[in-house]
Amino acid sequence: NLSLHSWIHPLSHKNPESRTSLLPLKMASFKALLLALAMGSAAAFAPAPKSAAVRVAPSNYFYDALMTGGSFDVKAQAGAQPPLGFFDPLGMLDGADQDRFDRLRYVEVKHGRICMLGVAGWLTTSNGVRLPGDIDYSGTSFASIGTGWDATQSVPVAGALQIFAFVGFLELFVMKDSANGAEPGEFPGDFRNGALDFGWDTFSEEEKASKRAIELNNGRAAQMGIFGLMVHEGINNNPYILNDILSAPVAFNAGF
Repeated sequence: NLSLHSWIHPLSHKNPESRTSLLPLKMASFKALLLALAMGSAAAFAPAPKSAAVRVAPSNYFYDALMTGGSFDVKAQAGAQPPLGFFDPLGMLDGADQDRFDRLRYVEVKHGRICMLGVAGWLTTSNGVRLPGDIDYSGTSFASIGTGWDATQSVPVAGALQIFAFVGFLELFVMKDSANGAEPGEFPGDFRNGALDFGWDTFSEEEKASKRAIELNNGRAAQMGIFGLMVHEGINNNPYILNDILSAPVAFNAGF
């Protein structure tokens, strides 16, 4: 995956004086990233076109009921499960109907999937896995690229534009919320698109609800995980704080 291996290379970790002199620039870039993430999250919650189609909810222990007393019940949806149950401290779902819930759930699922890929890419490159060859015509090899947010500054502009163009293509033409060619899908985030099924239709309603709940939990954990890695890298270039706590420190980007 080009993006997983190209978005990574620290400025300098061999020369302590160089790293110190570049710290203000790094922190400024990191603050800009956080601002961009916040703005992007806000934009993601913009109103979406409504669809006349009705999603049918399976009845089981994860997704008990879609309708309670004739009205939509946000507390009975997938993801409201132990130990927290229904958790909405900001009140974003107060009085929400199904259209608003589906929009927010779609955003949550998409962010979770992106962050799961991000964590997987971080772990892959942290273990030294790289694509062969060069990333550009000037001879910048994948093997010379490190890990983490700081490393993005080594990616050539043309390479970054290719990544954004590819992601944009997927967003506009491939990753559509539809099932087997019909819109919308059976649930928010149903990206089967008439081709990618992987046996989903062979699962029972309980199995489907269980797998959806697992994906939600993994996505939520990945969102917190990638954010924590980025924050600790920006603070002191040590994203693996848990290793320090367990007295098993890891030299981040050693050799780059």
